[in-house]
Amino acid sequence: MDTEKHNPVQSAGKIFQIMEMLAEEGPCGLLEISHHLNINKSTVHRLLNSLIYMGYVKQDEASLKYHMTLKIVNVSGKVLKQVDILSISQPYLKCLMEQTDETVHLVKRVDNSICYIQKLEPANTGRSIKMASFVGMISPLHCTGVGKAIMSHMSEEEIHSILEKERITPKTEHTILDTQQLMKELSQVRICGYSLDNEENELGVRCIATAINDYTGCAEYAISISAPIFRMPDERIPELAALLLDVAGKLSGELGYHPAT
Repeated sequence: MDTEKHNPVQSAGKIFQIMEMLAEEGPCGLLEISHHLNINKSTVHRLLNSLIYMGYVKQDEASLKYHMTLKIVNVSGKVLKQVDILSISQPYLKCLMEQTDETVHLVKRVDNSICYIQKLEPANTGRSIKMASFVGMISPLHCTGVGKAIMSHMSEEEIHSILEKERITPKTEHTILDTQQLMKELSQVRICGYSLDNEENELGVRCIATAINDYTGCAEYAISISAPIFRMPDERIPELAALLLDVAGKLSGELGYHPAT
């Protein structure tokens, strides 16, 4: 197998193959694991005993099948506590800002709003624009590109609940106030993968955004590209969307998200 060709410690590769199989398939017998992974039965038995000794695997006394314990969850939790979204995202956002020569934001959902936690502006002062956004600023979900990107991952029930609590209020003359129109737009976001803020939050500014998934598949973060409306015409959207979605995919991967295939 490929793992065996490239892994300098073959037994380590086999151990993780066994763990991944048990995690995906559930309880399995010795022969089942051996046949599925094409690893000698005696080797599988030896490695399983090692995993049992370390507390990662148990064998059911009745069925004799092996299954993962929750120890791996404990280890994963410790790793996740060390995840620093700002440090992880910084090089990606910087690259996106340099590629587009536009302002880039990273936000986090906070209850029924979003909070700006990162803002990168182009070094070219002639390109930089004065925007209302700043790190720490709280904004509504319904009228921001990043907010709508996050909302697109919610159920309709959760969206309606948020809109009822927060009450849709206009930030500009372009803010979408009709719930049905907003729901229709969110459906489109789910299809194309990105949302647009067409001067809905700030006059003269257009924004394209997409959500970031964490290891559980939840979308608590979103990134965006913002520019004066004259620098983000419809013709430029496909180019910006491709760059944005590429970065979002990489960031989601860094947070442990692996989409189902």
